[in-house]
Amino acid sequence: MKAIQISETGSAEVLQWVEARDPAPAADGVVVKHHAVGVNFIDTYHRTGLYPVQLPFVPGLEAAGEVAAAGDEVADFKPGDIVAYTDCLGAYAELAAVPAARLVRVPQSVGAELAAASMLQGLTAHYLTESTYPIRNGDTVLVHAAAGGVGLLLVQLAKRKGARVIGTVSTAEKERLAREAGADEIVRYTEQDFVEEVERITGGRGCQAVYDSVGKSTFLKSLDCLRPRGLLVSFGQSSGNVEPFAPGLLAQKGSLFMTRPSLMDYVRDPEELQQRSQELFGWLDRGELRVRIDNRLLMKDAAEAHRLLEGRKTTGKVLLLPS
Repeated sequence: MKAIQISETGSAEVLQWVEARDPAPAADGVVVKHHAVGVNFIDTYHRTGLYPVQLPFVPGLEAAGEVAAAGDEVADFKPGDIVAYTDCLGAYAELAAVPAARLVRVPQSVGAELAAASMLQGLTAHYLTESTYPIRNGDTVLVHAAAGGVGLLLVQLAKRKGARVIGTVSTAEKERLAREAGADEIVRYTEQDFVEEVERITGGRGCQAVYDSVGKSTFLKSLDCLRPRGLLVSFGQSSGNVEPFAPGLLAQKGSLFMTRPSLMDYVRDPEELQQRSQELFGWLDRGELRVRIDNRLLMKDAAEAHRLLEGRKTTGKVLLLPS
């Protein structure tokens, strides 16, 4: 097979298109022939070494395709089944060996491309709004990067649960997309101070929750957007790691809560993975949740996909297609 391989960490140029050995299924696993592979910001962290992975490795955590072969102990899947997965390293390849317990069946009405575009980011938006901070009708929440892949989904799911949504974006085009997703108020952080705008919009009361995927550059100001006993959900770091801070700061700003969640801890149990993915696919099937696919690139052009993502030139999902 052909695959993208990383032999040394660094810039996008370290993503090399190489010949690789075809994988074989483990007794409790399958080999998936990929139809589409999702590109996520965490892939750039693996590439640069921010999140260390033993070299060499095939990057990518999300894909969908058909079962090409199944191990002897696998009873739930057979060759030809359309499946998807996330949180299994090795997706930037034509084929991947995946534990059967990490697979979900893809409804025909959803299809492989949409599944590959929604697994990691869709499940992330699901757990953030349903479990990390279960949004209630009437809540006010702030979503940073509201026109990004996760941001657009967060806006839709928060509105679905009856929240008032404030989104931050950088451009007029991104504002348009966030408003189409349902955002009630938009702050262009390149032109406005988002803390001042949140204070104005909420009449000084602040938000029940802030969903922050940006990290270092927004962290402290995000705390200032919360009402007393509000929750900061810090789930990404596109601007860099959050710098150390004294826990007493949370008390000073109103007995605040802060969490740094990870998708794996919300889908670790196979039953929970199935439950979340079935709800997600149901929303997609019924048109209650829309996933914007911004770019489709050939897998061999993965370096360009990373440059687009890191250059903040995407508004939605980037997919890699094997051919």
